[in-house]
Amino acid sequence: MQNIIVEKPYKFVPPHRGNWVPSLVHKLKISDKYLNYFEGVTSHEVRNVDRLKESLAAGHGIILAPNHCRYADPLAIGWVAREAATHLFAMASWHLFNEGRLKAFAMRMCGGFSVYREGPDRASLDTAIEAVSEAIRPLVIFPEGTVFRTNDYVQPLLDGVSFLARTAARKKEKAGKGRVVIHPVAIKYLFRGDVNQAVEPVVQKLERRLTWEEPAVQLELLPRLERLSQALFSLREIQYFGAARSGSLVRRKQGLIERLLAPLEEQWLGKPQAGDLMPRVKHLRAKLLPVLTKANGQAERDQIWQHFADIYYAQTIQAYPLDYLDNPTDTRVLETVERLDEDVHDLPTIQRPLHAVLEVGEAVEVDPAKPPRGEVDPVTFSLQSSLAAMLLELAKEAKPFPPKD
Repeated sequence: MQNIIVEKPYKFVPPHRGNWVPSLVHKLKISDKYLNYFEGVTSHEVRNVDRLKESLAAGHGIILAPNHCRYADPLAIGWVAREAATHLFAMASWHLFNEGRLKAFAMRMCGGFSVYREGPDRASLDTAIEAVSEAIRPLVIFPEGTVFRTNDYVQPLLDGVSFLARTAARKKEKAGKGRVVIHPVAIKYLFRGDVNQAVEPVVQKLERRLTWEEPAVQLELLPRLERLSQALFSLREIQYFGAARSGSLVRRKQGLIERLLAPLEEQWLGKPQAGDLMPRVKHLRAKLLPVLTKANGQAERDQIWQHFADIYYAQTIQAYPLDYLDNPTDTRVLETVERLDEDVHDLPTIQRPLHAVLEVGEAVEVDPAKPPRGEVDPVTFSLQSSLAAMLLELAKEAKPFPPKD
């Protein structure tokens, strides 16, 4: 399990508001060098940046809402800012500010500020609302809530973006200072190498981890990935059910997620919850973290950490769309291998060369009024629809797998 839970009291980390450091980062292309070395992103292009420039020129409060498919995304979005000749503020999970002083300093100096995903965070919310309502800089929020290695799909969006946007829009309307808009930003990574050659060592390493020896190499790549996915999923079923289960994968997948989350929700929230995964995850973490910090003895701490692991495993299961390789492309194959590698080894092997495409969508204007209770949130619906449509088009630029003659 990756270390995404910080076992100490939360302290808000504000953004640096100066322009000198982010301007230097743009000029020296420091992000380009970092993304090349640590994420394998060797080239990029920004499309339709004029849409953002128009909103900047109009003085709108702006939120940039990208999909979140790779750890490279927060830095990659800086290319949009560079093309638009602006700087950004960005909300970032507090655990990222606890991964070393240099990383925390760099994030803050470039406009990043912390948000506490495991509980209320008035300071972060006020900072975000101020940035948007005063149109100081565009604000970056990843509305999916976490990284999902499914570049062609958008997970259900959290409702925090629309709440923040409406609150800022009401302040802006009251002050007579114009509108608040959200620009969806579709980020697509295209692999520019030979995917078979790139992933073969990783696939062999995973097969050896499962004690599978050379005969597996005789199979084509896609059947091998299917075998690995089935094996790892079955191992998780054995861990929590005592045996691998039968039936459709759709029911097995949802059944395992419920097996992981429902008992914890019964214990800590009073009853099993319904709805999308990420809000359920957020509610459980918010309940468990205060208990962890006040735990009496190592046994109680170990139990709470196991609960966090169960929640994390539910997220990893959700990140495996069952039809992702029904129409395979080289990038979908690469993402599947990376996802398997990450689940086994926490961090995947870096693959290069990746080419990043960042497409700025049409502005979604934010109505300050709340939608009627029980109705679909029009802001969230528009944002989700726009991101899904843009990614569907960008997916067509990936190479089919196996390559056509």
